[in-house]
Amino acid sequence: MSVGCLCIHGYTGSPEEVQPLVDYLKIRTDWEMVNPTLPGHGEELDLEGHYYQEWVATAELALLDLQKRNDTIVIIGFSMGGMIASYLAAKYDIKRLVLLSAAGKYVSLPQMYKDIVEMCMDAWKGLLLSNELFLRYQKKLKQTYWFSTLEFMKCVQFTKPYLADVHCPVLIIQGELDGMVPRSAADFLDQELGAEDREVVYLKHSKHLICHGEDRDELFNRVLEFLIDLEGVEDESTKQ
Repeated sequence: MSVGCLCIHGYTGSPEEVQPLVDYLKIRTDWEMVNPTLPGHGEELDLEGHYYQEWVATAELALLDLQKRNDTIVIIGFSMGGMIASYLAAKYDIKRLVLLSAAGKYVSLPQMYKDIVEMCMDAWKGLLLSNELFLRYQKKLKQTYWFSTLEFMKCVQFTKPYLADVHCPVLIIQGELDGMVPRSAADFLDQELGAEDREVVYLKHSKHLICHGEDRDELFNRVLEFLIDLEGVEDESTKQ
């Protein structure tokens, strides 16, 4: 049985957001991994003139292409990509769905306040340029075309109604220190998804960029265990 795995990054992001997980799965499986860049996204953002329908269509076309060569399809979605992944899982025959920091809800004000205070303290100490969160987001803040944020919100609103139509097994992973997507987003997804087979995992030391966080090894292991629990799928790392 051949397996195709589609990974979908988040708003203002790039494939690099989920690339550590992609690399981990590549080493341990023989699956075809696809990690496309959504229009206007990437290391250099160019969001002006792009609409959420393009983001959904790009992911959908990548899925249809995977289906041409593989019997079984699984999807991993990060942040906004998690909502797009849910839409595709509702529409197509998807065997497993993994949602990482999925943006069913967005902006955790308490955690964002803590992150801002931490950055201010580092700035006061002259350590701002060593603050990981600041370094990751300063470039995005400069490049983001703010009207495109409306497209992000439209994307979330468009995909939400499809959650009830997702019936494949779902693994939801959420960082407890996420300042962009609150912990309640995972609870919301758990309530709204139509799938009977659902698991929610909270990572204590992880912020929004969960594939790059302190708990990434636990995340990688959890995702692999969940995805290989398919009839006929083997973990390459266990083969002799």
